[in-house]
Amino acid sequence: MRFETTVYRVSQIKNRAPFLFQASSRFFSQLQPKLEKRCSFGIAFDIDGVVLRGRLPIGGSSRALTRLYNDSGCLKVPFLFLTNGGGVPESRRALELSELLGINIFPSQVVQGHSPFKNLLKRFEHELVIATGKGEPALVMSEYGFKKVLSMDEYASYFENIDPVSQYKSWTMKQISTRSCHSVPGYIVSSERVKAAFVVSDPVDWGRDIQVLCDILRSGGLPGRASGHQPPLYFAADDLEYQAAFPSERLGMGAFRIALESIFNRIHHSPLEYVSFGKPNPFVFKNAEAILSQFMPSSFAAERDTGSYPFKTLYMIGDNPMVDTKGARQVVDTVAEAVDYILKREL
Repeated sequence: MRFETTVYRVSQIKNRAPFLFQASSRFFSQLQPKLEKRCSFGIAFDIDGVVLRGRLPIGGSSRALTRLYNDSGCLKVPFLFLTNGGGVPESRRALELSELLGINIFPSQVVQGHSPFKNLLKRFEHELVIATGKGEPALVMSEYGFKKVLSMDEYASYFENIDPVSQYKSWTMKQISTRSCHSVPGYIVSSERVKAAFVVSDPVDWGRDIQVLCDILRSGGLPGRASGHQPPLYFAADDLEYQAAFPSERLGMGAFRIALESIFNRIHHSPLEYVSFGKPNPFVFKNAEAILSQFMPSSFAAERDTGSYPFKTLYMIGDNPMVDTKGARQVVDTVAEAVDYILKREL
């Protein structure tokens, strides 16, 4: 496996963020890593295929990451994990990474593809929204503060026969029984207009999700009703493929988006409208810079709050040239070599 290190000069990514992550007190009230002193650069690591393959650390990635801490456990170099993956809350992902890598990772050091969705809270906080994908997409959105969010599993279960082949899927009965354990919404789901749909992580049941999303989007948010204005649709990422535990790459959210868009455009008079987040959008790296600046010692808070971030360079370490490292300046074989290259260059 070859890893590529992209050097992003801060001047290259200033003022290029169409959707900037806001470093709110709600998010950063969580415990944060302590930085021993000011640092002029930061590092963002991809996770899948770079630091981990499945649940196993790759090569010397764990040891390499420990070099970014001093003996007392404080950060010498501000770093975070920047992944298009997701499906679980950042707090849970941080705990998992801590266990797998043997280092202390804070929730604020985990930026997932869906992390920017929290910026849409003001718009949709009290509106019915649908979240789909592997893991627990509705829980993710609920932890961001969305008050009326249902997973695709829950939502589809309120519409009899919306999935015409559900009886052939062995897991559907489990989904229905799981719904009975949840609190019953204080509204009639089938009569409530869906105001937005979020693809939080890679969908599990493509056929069902494409069918129900088409129903939602072309009806104006009321499946089975007449055509209406399409509700907003958001994708956490747009990776066509990604590296998982299998030797060759797997189809990602971008492939699902292509399938949905192709079908929707064939059955609807207007083309699908959507917004995709995640790498390689330039604002993702701008967001990473803003988050890393929060790790700076409090003596630099005033400089940070005025938007004058103290970083000269942001390094991105990833394995996908089209997503992580377009325009990479350095190609290495391991995370350990990447860290060694950066530390020799900067310290």
